[in-house]
Amino acid sequence: MLGVMSPAEGMRMAEERGLDLIEIAPTASPPTCKIMDYGKWKYENKKKQVAARKKQVIVHVKEVQIRPRTDQHDIDVKLRHARRFILDGDKVKINLRFSGREMAHQEIGFQVLRKVMEALQDVGMTEVAPKMEGKQLFVIVAPDPVKVKDYLKAHPKPNASSREEAEKAHAEADHEEESEA
Repeated sequence: MLGVMSPAEGMRMAEERGLDLIEIAPTASPPTCKIMDYGKWKYENKKKQVAARKKQVIVHVKEVQIRPRTDQHDIDVKLRHARRFILDGDKVKINLRFSGREMAHQEIGFQVLRKVMEALQDVGMTEVAPKMEGKQLFVIVAPDPVKVKDYLKAHPKPNASSREEAEKAHAEADHEEESEA
C-alpha cells in the first residue's frame, strides 16, 4: 500500500523496480493499481486455469436404447448398464424407439419408460421428463450424489481379495460334494 499518487509517479516507481504498473480496478475511485511483473502474473494465471481444468469432472451422456416390445430380462440387463453408468457419474439418456404401428400405442412406450425411471430412482433423478422427438421417446436420468452415496453404502463393490475368497470357498464346497459322491 503506497497510497494515492498520480499515474506518472506510479509509472516511475514501477520502472525503478523493473516491473509493470497494472490497473486492477479501473472503476474504483481512485483507480487501484499494482506494481508487479505482468509476464509472471499472466503465466501464473494460465497455470491456475490449467490446474482448474484438470480437476474439472466431465459428465458424459450415455445412451441406452429399448423398444416397446423389449422383454423384461433384456430391460433388466439394460438397467444394469444404466445403473453402472450413473454410479460412474455419467448421465443416461434412455431412448425408446417406435416403429410402424407401434406409434399408434404410445401409451405402452410411456409405461415401459416409467418402469425404467422408477427402477433407476434409487441412484438417479429424472433430469428431463419423457419427451417425444419424432419416432423416439426419451428421458434423461442424472446421478443424484446423495442417492449414489447411499446406494454404494448398501451395495459395496466386492474387492479382489473378497472375490478370491468367495471363489476359493465355492471351489472347496464343490470339492467336498465330489468327495461325498
